[in-house]
Amino acid sequence: MKTYVVKKEEVKTDWVLIDAADKPLGRLASSIANILMGKDKVKFARNVIIGDEVIVINAAKVKLTGRKLEQKVYYRYSGYPGGIKAMTAGDMLNKYPERLILSAVKGMLPKNKLGSKMLTRLRVFRGEQHKHQAQQPKIKEV
Repeated sequence: MKTYVVKKEEVKTDWVLIDAADKPLGRLASSIANILMGKDKVKFARNVIIGDEVIVINAAKVKLTGRKLEQKVYYRYSGYPGGIKAMTAGDMLNKYPERLILSAVKGMLPKNKLGSKMLTRLRVFRGEQHKHQAQQPKIKEV
């Protein structure tokens, strides 16, 4: 019996639409990461991107449990002395809800070139409207 190896040419990807309204951020991000990696498919392989393209809508309505809105802090650094900036999760949710979901999913993907390519297959939108109707995404409940 021979081992089956998935090839990049054999992979067929679909488009998935996920509604983030009233979903906890961590649970939403882990299910998105599983879809992007292709762990929900039968022919899963770690060395090939077989995951689907993911569209997330209603990013501004995602939920954070506990006191994370006040206590969780996101940092960014410009590279200059004194160039560190901090923003709480509540401020991030109000100003940039797309970045909130992107950073949560990025932390759950592999830390290599494949992980970076997987992240480019994720599209996050603040509201209900998205510009990918032509791809006919399948609605997936997470």
